[in-house]
Amino acid sequence: MSVFTKAIVVGASSGIGAEIARVLAERGCKVAVVARRMDRLERLRGENPERVFAFRHDVLCYEEVPALFQEITKQLGGLDLVVYAAGVMPEIGPNEYDFAKDKAILEVNLLGCVAWMNQAAIRFENTRSGTIVAIGSVAGDRGRAGQPVYNASKAAVATYMEALRNRLARHGVRVVTVKPGPTKTEMTEALHQRGMMDARTAAEIILRKSRKTGEHYLKLSHALAFWVVKRIPSPIFRRMKL
Repeated sequence: MSVFTKAIVVGASSGIGAEIARVLAERGCKVAVVARRMDRLERLRGENPERVFAFRHDVLCYEEVPALFQEITKQLGGLDLVVYAAGVMPEIGPNEYDFAKDKAILEVNLLGCVAWMNQAAIRFENTRSGTIVAIGSVAGDRGRAGQPVYNASKAAVATYMEALRNRLARHGVRVVTVKPGPTKTEMTEALHQRGMMDARTAAEIILRKSRKTGEHYLKLSHALAFWVVKRIPSPIFRRMKL
């Protein structure tokens, strides 16, 4: 059985978000899956129709969030977990500066997160319970040359979630930032990296770590490696091509 009974997963049509929703439903949780691609959500609902509820929503439509949040909570009959897993990472060339791509990254990865987490914060502060989870990334730990705005978006999410944690801790609300390393999803297909974690494994670890407020890496090796990476002086870091 899951420690969670009623959840919203935003960005549930693929990747880590879909797997988190799948695991929650398998463990007996009622899950509202939210994303643009309704066909994907319907397939997910078809796997567990008694526990999965599908809602089409584009995270760029920020003005829809308050009413949709209330409608979902009503249909679920309550709420104890909100996960924001929506994210984009378009390919960026080494000498490319494309504001349209940069804007899309910030709108989906950061502003969509704020729109949903603000609603979760309001509800859970009032109920004095609940868990809020944002999927960050190890990419947000340093400003790397390859993906400047993606890195910045994940760094901003981590800071925003830390601030929510500091606000909501006294109200009994868990606020969790999870920082996966390379994970095998549709978004990362172009990276061709070896040793990527599969999305199902990532989802199971994320849900386990979501029982404790704070910021978490998925592997001890990542925690140790990025403890070091964050402390490398900038002049040295920029020569390392990490």
